[in-house]
Amino acid sequence: MKYPLAEILIIVMCAVLCGLDTLGDLVIYAKNRKEFLAKEFGIEAIPSKATFARVLSSVNGKAIGDAILDILRMRFGVSGEVIAVDGKAICSTAKPGNPHSALQILSAYMTDNGVVLAQEAIHEKTNEIPVFQEMLTYLDVEGKTVTADAMHCQRETCRRIIQRKGNYLFGLKENQPSLLKDVRLFFENADRKELDSFQTAEKNAGRIEKRVCRKIKDISWLNEHKWPGLQSVFSIERTVETHGRSSKEVSFYISSCDSSPEFLMTMAREHWKIESMHWLLDVTFSEDNCRLLSENAHRTMNALRKFALALHKNFLAAYHKNSSIKAHMLSALLDSDLLLSILHFL
Repeated sequence: MKYPLAEILIIVMCAVLCGLDTLGDLVIYAKNRKEFLAKEFGIEAIPSKATFARVLSSVNGKAIGDAILDILRMRFGVSGEVIAVDGKAICSTAKPGNPHSALQILSAYMTDNGVVLAQEAIHEKTNEIPVFQEMLTYLDVEGKTVTADAMHCQRETCRRIIQRKGNYLFGLKENQPSLLKDVRLFFENADRKELDSFQTAEKNAGRIEKRVCRKIKDISWLNEHKWPGLQSVFSIERTVETHGRSSKEVSFYISSCDSSPEFLMTMAREHWKIESMHWLLDVTFSEDNCRLLSENAHRTMNALRKFALALHKNFLAAYHKNSSIKAHMLSALLDSDLLLSILHFL
């Protein structure tokens, strides 16, 4: 029997919006929502598990992913100040005994509205750095601040961002040993007059977290490092007290933004939102345990999961609903009218 590709993708999309994405769950969902699918989408026949697997493996995963991201960008726009970039491995795709062989997907994420602006697959013979630099040939970063972890603290990456009229804010670690050594030495011996600072304190369920951002006022002494567009060097000290125990860590950052310590700390903290998205991909969808066999299938499902997270996030924000994304997905699974409302919101 022949099944229109559009109908198969509609079933998968609806199931993923309800928090489902294993092949078995897709079939169970479709069979239990047969009347709904027929009435709303004209879908008369439900494919088998083998058909879902074959189709997902055959379609061009990159093309499907790009189409999904285009829909999100058109619907929710690209407004916001921060684009966070980070990679995530799908652990189940790793070859036995070689965890580094897992398929990784690098995402550029608009932290304000949860929309993924671009994504690229990373294969075993490369890494995030050149893939991100290639992404910067087409990613529009003008007027935005790009954040990424210390792996991307590279002169060439910074040069490309500045060239495209964006700003960068990167963690500084051992992959830039000379710059890190000089910065760390300065902070260890700096006088208060040489620093601007801003601090916050948060208390939640007996846990107190204090953060202090210290920015070096004059960085002209770092000119010899010839870092493209460098305007700010700062540290964030985090002190956490929980049940009488205390821990402290200090992180260093560089940025092309010559801004206040308060603004710089806010921008640095925005980066956790892409890490939160990656965490949700595992907690909500168990992505790391996904047993699909082809890269096409993994890339298609990864894009649909991101689509679902962004759509639920913006729906909840628009209607001021106090619900977690996971709980809202469960509600959509149980209530087809809610699922329709979410789809119409798109």
